[in-house]
This record gives sequence, structure tokens and C-alpha cells, in this order.
Amino acid sequence: MDNSDFLNEGSITSGDNVSFWIDTTPIISFEKPQEDVNTEVLIIGGGIAGLTTAYRLLKAGKKIVLVEDGFIGSGETGRTTAHLSNALDDRYYYLANIFGEETAKLAAESHTAAIDEIEKIVDTLNIDCSFKRASGYLFLHPSDKEKNLDKEYEATQNAGLETVLLESTPSIAGGESERCIEFKNQAQFHILHYLKGLAEAVVSLGGVIYTEAHAENISKEGATVNGFKFTSSHIVVATNSPINDIVTMHTKQHAYRSYVIGGKIPKGSLPYSLWWDTGDMDSKWVSQPYHYLRLENFDDEYDLLIAGGEDHKTGQAEEEDISEMSRYEKLEMWTRKYFPILDEITYRWSGQVIEPVDSLAFLGKNPGSDNIYIITGDSGNGMTHATIGAMIITDQILGIQNKWEEIYDPSRVTLRTAGDFLKEAGNMASQYLDWIAASDLKNTADLQAGDGGILSSGLRKIAVYRDYDNTLQAFSAVCPHLGCVVHWNPDEKSFDCPCHGSRFATDGTVINGPAKTDLDKIHIK
Repeated sequence: MDNSDFLNEGSITSGDNVSFWIDTTPIISFEKPQEDVNTEVLIIGGGIAGLTTAYRLLKAGKKIVLVEDGFIGSGETGRTTAHLSNALDDRYYYLANIFGEETAKLAAESHTAAIDEIEKIVDTLNIDCSFKRASGYLFLHPSDKEKNLDKEYEATQNAGLETVLLESTPSIAGGESERCIEFKNQAQFHILHYLKGLAEAVVSLGGVIYTEAHAENISKEGATVNGFKFTSSHIVVATNSPINDIVTMHTKQHAYRSYVIGGKIPKGSLPYSLWWDTGDMDSKWVSQPYHYLRLENFDDEYDLLIAGGEDHKTGQAEEEDISEMSRYEKLEMWTRKYFPILDEITYRWSGQVIEPVDSLAFLGKNPGSDNIYIITGDSGNGMTHATIGAMIITDQILGIQNKWEEIYDPSRVTLRTAGDFLKEAGNMASQYLDWIAASDLKNTADLQAGDGGILSSGLRKIAVYRDYDNTLQAFSAVCPHLGCVVHWNPDEKSFDCPCHGSRFATDGTVINGPAKTDLDKIHIK
């Protein structure tokens, strides 16, 4: 099957660019639903969060059905860089200041346990996914201060982590004068090979998986899936951004695009390690984007150096006057500065990161629900946050008290982050000014094949895209979630909502929540 046949519909991956993981893994597909279904637990989402939850519940004797809108790993799991780390992208000294040292210690413990859980699953199921333990190195971004590295080291020690303060950063150019914190016993893997092993285990344990199975009308009774009625005692929404909620969770977290490049280096020229900088302290974004790197096996001659960063709020690349394509160029320049051994760039892709305003993910019972559970707010630690979520929700469904349940409670309100909350809320509100702003496109005749844009017609905003066969497609540019005007993303060939991060393929199909429905089709001359 040719992966490109599905790219626009988001079935293989939620964007036009193909990640290394997608490129090196056969499509993981199952049957489509053919009838009504009743089960104990309905899991919506076929990424690491959904599959880990399914596997753990099946091991505990529960009956589960999992439904995935595209194919396994076609959401944001397949667009990660697959770091397995207890070095969080928000500093431990920040967590200790906001929540107290005990919560920071619990957060550290939970991410360490998640890495151990993944390793245990890999060993138990004998999954060939290149799982490796490795050290990770956190070094200063030029905008950050030396004292913050010392503060972070002290905070990691207080949190019980295995860290060492080093006077140099191993393997990076200029690293001999670059202090860093070494985080021991981190890990990495090939995420889609891991998902393939998990999916096979779920089926062998009696679980049922449906792909190309679109869930909607989610309620405490279940959901409608491809028009069929799926009823269940428990519903787990593991869709990166929850699609069962209209407003509540989307005021607590915000969607960002993060960019990734991959290029070959001679095999053995670098040790398998993880590297991160501390993030841009001068950034206009609340999340203070940072850079992150790792190696992955490529072939007998080469390893692949994978670097990520240059984040911005989804649908808002133009706020910094830096185009999507320019962000890859900036990322490449940054990577070559520290790793001049990098060969030509082989892969470019971007992914959606959901940033909780107080830094901790939202894992557990959906606010106001007794039997609906969510796994969201993954921040830059999606692999471990998703695994923690699966551990917490499994315990909640089994009636077991989980010691991390409270710190990740989706109902929590963190008053000490009110400033960041107001800044993000102001940014979101300002996006509604797009209703009166000039459009980026004057006439559809200006559109080249494979290009899109937003057109104004009186009071209407119209999203238009010209196919490679020169066919013009048109849709309402109004996001069906809460009415923002979508923006054209020329890099991933998608229409992205700048308010809450919903994304739509060039055929109008929703490929990222929180929107539940497609863009309305419009017939134009």
C-alpha cells in the first residue's frame, strides 16, 4: 500500500510530512466496525496512551474495545521524537515552587516508573523496538542563567532523581566549556515498532481493535463509531486533545507545533544519548520552547540524528514572522552548531504538543464525569505522560487508589499559575480578531497546485485548497469547535485553528481535536 494515498485524509499520519517512524513501519491496521458493540471499557485513540491502557486493563481481566480514527500511531504518537525521560521540559525547581517539593518528588517518581513500565513491557512481550537505556544531558540555552542550572540540579536531587552536575557536556561541539546536568537511566525506542508489539499483545489477550473508526457523540453510555452504537461501562478518551469536552480542558492547556529534522551521521560517531537545552527565556510563548536531540539506528553504516524544537502556538507561526519552512532551517542551523558531523537532512516533520498551563498533564477522570477518563496535556514528555495516564486510569477503573492520581487530576485548579493562564487566555481571545482581519488570499486564481489559503467573501471566511489535479476545494474557514478562523499551514498542508489547536486536512477532514466534526464544504465557482 502506498502511504501517500492516505496522507491528506490523515489516516496514516496527521500531516503531509512523514516521520522516520511512519516511514520505517508497515501500516498497522485492523477491521472497521460492522455492527453495534458492547464492552466493559471503550478506549478512543490508538496511540501509546490508548494501547498501553488497553494492554494493562486486559492483563487485569477487563474486556476492552479500542477504536482509532486512522491507523495505529497515525496521531501525534507517530510524530514524536520518542524520548523516554524523567527530565521534564518544565524545570523541577518550577514544579517545587508551584506545587511544593512533595509533588515534584511524585512527578519525578511517576516518570521514572513510566520508563521502567515501558522497559518491562518491551521485555515481557519481546518487542523489537530498539529500546535502549541512555544518559540525558541538560545544558543551558544562551538566554538562560548559570544559577538556574544549579537550582535545577538541587531540585532534581530533592526530587530523588539520579543526576550529576558536570562541568562539560559530552559529545557536543564546544561542550568542554558547557556545564550540564546528567540524568542517568533515561531511555529511547522506536515508537511505532513498540506500538505494533503492544497492538499484537492487545489482540492476543482478547482485546478488539478497530481502525478507520471515527468516534463521536461521546457520553457516559459510550459513543457512536462509524454510525454504530458502542456502549460501555467506562470510556477512556486517549486522543492527545480530548474530543469529549467543549471548553473546560481547553482553557487549561494550549496547542503548540514543534518541528523535527533527521539526518544521517556515521555509525558509532556519537554515543546513544539524549540532549536538551533549557529553553528560550526570551520567547514570547509561555511554554519557552527548547531544543531536544537523540540518536536512532538507521542502517549498518549510519545512525540518524533526530533534533526538535522551534515551537510556536498552533496556527500562529506568523506571530514571530518566521514561516514554518524557516523553522526547519533555524533548527538545522542550531543542530549543526552543536553537531557539525550532521550529514544532509533526510526527514522533516512537525508534531502537535499540548502544553498544560501548570506543567503537569491531565490524567484521570474527566471533570464532572464518573466513568469518562482522559489522557491529555502531554507537554514535551508524551511517551511517559501517556504511560503514567494508563497506569492511573487502570487503577481507577479497578478501584485501586493510585499515589499519583491527585497531582495529575484533570479537575485541579492551580492558582499560582494565574499569570500564565491569563497570558494564554489573552492570546486565545485575540485570535477572534481574524474575523475582521484581511485574508491572506485575494483570489483563487493565485493558488498554485498543492497550495491553500483563506479567502473573504463578504462576512464569510472560506478555506480553499487547490489539488494537484487542479481541482479547487472550498470549506467554511470557521473551526466547528468554538468558531475561530483557521489558518493555512503550507508545511503540513493543513488548516490549523489558532485558538485551541484543531487541525483539518485538505479535504476538510478533522485530523486533530478538540473539534469533533469536519469543516463544512462550500461550493464556489
